Order: sequence, then structure tokens, then C-alpha cells
Amino acid sequence: MTTTQFADLGIDQDLVDALSERGITTPFDIQALTIPDGLAGRDVCGKAKTGSGKTLAFGIPLIQRLSRGIPKRPTALALVPTRELAVQVCRELEPLAEVRGLRIEAIYGGTPIEKQIAALGKGVDFVVATPGRMIDLIQQEELSVADLVGVVIDEADRMADMGFMPQVEWILRRTEKEHQTLLFSATLDGMVGALISRYQSDPVTHEVESREITVAEMEHRFLAVHEMDRVRVAARIIDSSNRTIVFSRTKWGADKLAGKLVDEGVKAAAIHGDLRQAQREKALADFTAGKIRCLVATDVAARGIHVDDVDVVIHYDPPSDAKTYVHRSGRTARAGESGVVVSMVLWNEELEVRKLLRRLGLKQPIVEVYSNDARLDDLMAWDPAAEAA
Repeated sequence: MTTTQFADLGIDQDLVDALSERGITTPFDIQALTIPDGLAGRDVCGKAKTGSGKTLAFGIPLIQRLSRGIPKRPTALALVPTRELAVQVCRELEPLAEVRGLRIEAIYGGTPIEKQIAALGKGVDFVVATPGRMIDLIQQEELSVADLVGVVIDEADRMADMGFMPQVEWILRRTEKEHQTLLFSATLDGMVGALISRYQSDPVTHEVESREITVAEMEHRFLAVHEMDRVRVAARIIDSSNRTIVFSRTKWGADKLAGKLVDEGVKAAAIHGDLRQAQREKALADFTAGKIRCLVATDVAARGIHVDDVDVVIHYDPPSDAKTYVHRSGRTARAGESGVVVSMVLWNEELEVRKLLRRLGLKQPIVEVYSNDARLDDLMAWDPAAEAA
């Protein structure tokens, strides 16, 4: 069977070359399915989860078909749920936009609006925006959606979860020109289904079977640790891993823990909602680039983290319930890789954690460890269940 290449999908050679310069030659499933329809100008519904390659699936057709806009009147818009995602989408599409002489800009709240107004005034062709800031700019008449030829609604299900649907619809109702609408979401029912029927015309639907990573596919280690030694145990695990996300129950706890890990010689940073946008972006960019080994995150902040190659997740504070455990742990084993999930258990947390194990259907011993335990250097190779037997 021959493998599909980007060049086989009808993509112009200059864009194919720009992709291959970055080592991107073979499309992901969602890209191979949706790009030809996107290039043909059809409305597309893509059902795929985060991390499946959606950005290029909508970005390539739009950039190939886009014409330049005039100041304050972009010709393409991608609506995304979070500022982190806006920045990520821009970063991924910038090299392609550059080839075509198109300007792409991330527009989101939490940063000075003046800078964004100045950029729009100079002229931006492709805007990647969170709904709230987009509405602010439209109301201030610094941005118009009247010239849009392409609209993307990315992660529509997350937008619905975060309560952004009324804002998304407010924006869509103001688009005047006939345009192409590309919608991507992990689910296509409920509010997302209503959005499709209202704002897409005769869309072609493509679905990529997203296999939810199951608890059975992860490696689990439950470690009984002592309060005074807990940070050192975490530091030793992080040191022997490639990328680690550590979960803290509170924002304050995340800051404190990141500081303690740095004191132990670990390159770490905290990421949570109280940090300034620039700080969160820097932490995420440094983590993605491998400049720091560890992110200490709260549950809410972790929703904005979409990084592959996270090989260890540490529950520094045990999760409140089984659902949170699975959600946090799913940060490892992304893109089909298997990962290790470590839960640290203090003496007064053991009863709760045993309840959690029962709910998860896991038969795992809780093993007492100290930071000088050599088994911490290779958690994959160590099987506590076999040892216990």
C-alpha cells in the first residue's frame, strides 16, 4: 500500500515545499481526509480529538485559497477556545502564510488590546482569535468580519463546554459574504450539532476514530512517600524522564512546588490561571522546546497543554475523583505512546487513594519509597505488582 503524501492531496508545490522543509511530508488521517474537500471550497465537519493534526487540516486549504485583505478586514478567521491554542495555531501556520505573503495574527484577551489594534490597522489576512476579544474588537470597529471567505471553528466541543457558544454565534451572524466554514470537534452532537445545522451548508463530514486512551494502557505506580522527602522523590523521577507534567491541587501549591523543584536542580515552571498570559506562554513554549523538563500544572490550566512526548505524569496531590485521574493521566500516552502515571501518597491520603484504585478497577500496590531508591530511575522497568506477588 502506498503512503499518501501531502503532494497527493492537491496542495500547491510551494506549500508542499514549506511543509517538507519542516520534515512534514506524510499527512495525518484527518488531514488526508479533509484537505481535498477543503481545497475544493466545501464546508467541512471534522470529528477528531486534540493532537490529531487539525491545525494543518484547516490551515492548508485556507492559506492556499486566501486572498490578501485590507486593513481591519481579514479574509480568514479561526475561532479557538483558549489563548494558548491561538498562539499554537499561529505558530504552526506562520511558515505557510509567509510563503504566500499572508499575515496571520493571534488575537486574545489578557494582553493589551492596543498592540492587536495596531496590527489589524496595518493589515492582517488571517486572524486566529478567542471569541471574547474578537467581539471587543468588532464592537470597537477595529475589526470587521464582512470580507471573510473562510471561517474555522476549532475545538467546537470545548467552546461549548466553556460557555462560548453564544459568543461564537454572535460573530458568525455578522459574517456577510458567502464563505466556507470548516468545523472541527471531538463530538458533533448537542450544541455543536446545532451550530453545524445553522452555519454550515451541505457540509461533508469526516471522522477519525479517536481511541480514548484507557487506564489499562498506562503504567501506574502508587508511591507512599514522606512529606519531607516528597519533592526529592518527584525530582528524581523528573530527572530520569524526558518530559513530565506534575499536577498540583491549587495555584499556590503549583507555584510553591515549582520553586522547590528548581531548588532541587530541576528545570521546572508552574502554569495556572493566576499567571500573566506572557508567563504561561513562555512556560509552555519552553516546555515544548525542551528547555524545561517539567510543568507543574493545575487541572484547569492543563486543558491548554497539548504537547506530545510527555512520558510521565505525576499526581503530586491525589486527584479528587476517578474522572480527574483519567483526564490528568491522559496527558501521557498521547499520539499512541505509552507513559507512566505516578501517584504520590502521604500517610493521611492512603484511604482515599485506595478508594480511587477500586473505582478505577486497578489492582496496584502502594509501595513505600524514599528519594534514594534506584527503582525511581526507571519506573517503566519496575513492576511493583510482580514484586508484591
